[in-house]
Amino acid sequence: MATPKITIYTDGAARGNPGPGGYGAVLLSGQHRKELSEGYRLTTNNRMELLAVITALEALKVPGCEVTVYTDSKYVADAVEKGWVFNWVKKRFKGKKNPDLWTRFLEIYKKHHVRFVWVKGHANNPLNERCDQLAVEASMKPHLLEDKGYQDSI
Repeated sequence: MATPKITIYTDGAARGNPGPGGYGAVLLSGQHRKELSEGYRLTTNNRMELLAVITALEALKVPGCEVTVYTDSKYVADAVEKGWVFNWVKKRFKGKKNPDLWTRFLEIYKKHHVRFVWVKGHANNPLNERCDQLAVEASMKPHLLEDKGYQDSI
């Protein structure tokens, strides 16, 4: 059986930083398309950018997928593609933000073959724009979730 090839677009948003926030993700595989989003009462933009990637990867049903993640977050793309996050692990995330999410990311990341591609935000990329729309809409829902990881860090 061929290795599944998955394309994922992600975005995160926060209205205020910190403030209400949300993430959006679009997963594509062949003819299949899935959209994910969720909103949080108090969070940061970077947490939502990273959570978008995490939830999208966690939604994959088969391990060992070849995944390309398109994100407008330099924070996420550079941390992985430039290898920073792997050094952060060695230093137990000392002085780094969001260790709860990075730890969760690394657990799912190692189950697939993932590469990141940075895309310019708000540059008329239809799938990036869709993720932005999903993230902003999620941040405006009447019943937002608690971002426990953020709450515990403040």
